[in-house]
Amino acid sequence: MLEDASNSPSVPEPVAEPGWTPTEVPMDSFRGASYVSGDPRGTRLRVAYYLRDTDGALVAKVWFGPGAGGPPGHAHGGAMAAVLDEMLGMGAWMAGHKVLGASLNTRFLKMLPLGVDTIVESQVASVNGRRVLMRGRILDPSDGSVFAEAEGVFVKFGPEQHRHFAGIAAERSP
Repeated sequence: MLEDASNSPSVPEPVAEPGWTPTEVPMDSFRGASYVSGDPRGTRLRVAYYLRDTDGALVAKVWFGPGAGGPPGHAHGGAMAAVLDEMLGMGAWMAGHKVLGASLNTRFLKMLPLGVDTIVESQVASVNGRRVLMRGRILDPSDGSVFAEAEGVFVKFGPEQHRHFAGIAAERSP
């Protein structure tokens, strides 16, 4: 269930960093069902995606709201891991690899206060056959320190899985 946006805290719209171009993620038809980016006006998470001009990598501004709470006043580790999972998967898609997640290893390095706008980066580390190794991190834009980092293995899926997901997306279209 989506959270009531009418009670949302006042959060400024994200502003692209210099050298970032706003973008839509390639699986936009699934976005409404996404725990991470499916409720762009809610109190849990607010995500804006960009392409970094220098290397074409997918980057994002992510705000962790009270609906993403864990320890008092801070983001839940599961919310941070979910953001990294979506970001790594979408980063692979933006690099041309249609993938599904196989594993995600997340390290939490610093507590992330709620109500903070963060920067999230992803990059393709390697491609070996159907396996795509992705790396990403959640950064504090004020000092560049790392809240969390992750490495994920994603597996390219074939035509049958693509047809399956396309069918689900078509059913959800208005």
